[in-house]
Amino acid sequence: MLTSITGINWGDEGKGRMVDLLSQNYDIVARYQGGDNAGHTVKNERGKFVLNLIPSGILRPDVVCVMGGGMVIDPEHLEKEIASLTEKGVEISPKNLKISDRATITMPFHVAQDGLEEERLSKTGAQFGSTKRGIAYSYGDKYMKKTLRMGDLVHMDAGVKKRLETIVESKNLTMEKIYGQKPVSVDEMWAWCEKYSKLFAPYICDVGDYLDKADREGKKIMFEAQLGALRDIDFGIFPYTSSSSSNAGYACVGAGIPGSHVDRTVGIVKAYSTCVGEGPFTAEWFGEEAERLREA
Repeated sequence: MLTSITGINWGDEGKGRMVDLLSQNYDIVARYQGGDNAGHTVKNERGKFVLNLIPSGILRPDVVCVMGGGMVIDPEHLEKEIASLTEKGVEISPKNLKISDRATITMPFHVAQDGLEEERLSKTGAQFGSTKRGIAYSYGDKYMKKTLRMGDLVHMDAGVKKRLETIVESKNLTMEKIYGQKPVSVDEMWAWCEKYSKLFAPYICDVGDYLDKADREGKKIMFEAQLGALRDIDFGIFPYTSSSSSNAGYACVGAGIPGSHVDRTVGIVKAYSTCVGEGPFTAEWFGEEAERLREA
């Protein structure tokens, strides 16, 4: 059975908690889109955990978690997230965490560009309220075919190095001539990739093959979305959306088994609606009053 957990609002509906709760009855939990620009906070008998990239099923020892090809993954952030969970007693290894070789890598220059553009837009009040995690620029470069994918970390050969050189050359046209920044160094980016190649190569695999076999064997698979339906790039409050499809219809595609279909969709909704960031229906407070309430 294939089940999709989807937020009905703008996010922050408590999807992480519901995934953690329901995953007790599932074999696999797969994230199918998004990056580390949103967090799933889970409180259970083991404590309080904040998850950005890793599926919320990771807190269940018998559940295998999958990071699908529809995601954009910052290996640097993932390293820190794994370290934080490990410190709290959560066991993470290639046995219970599998990363798609097709997932796009969020590079340091994506994060830098995100911050620079948001700063530029803020001068005229046109900012999007970005989390400045490089998500939009990872997805943008993905669709321009100017990114590396997690599978490239498994084969760090001359071909990957050449592609990185081409990518950096293109990116520097933007970083230098538009933002007036120092050029991105190919050598530094290659060294960065080599570091995370050594760390994550054992986790990277063809998750589509893994999920297809699991489905054929009758295993129960849950798909976890990031953010809510109203942040969907196609059906949300454009342009104040995320940069990927958070609706249930994208679950099988983003996870890695496009020939399958979701059997059951569970929509998570709040009794009241809020959304943070910029754009319509913003419900975030700032200033002295907000700080007083936060500390209360």
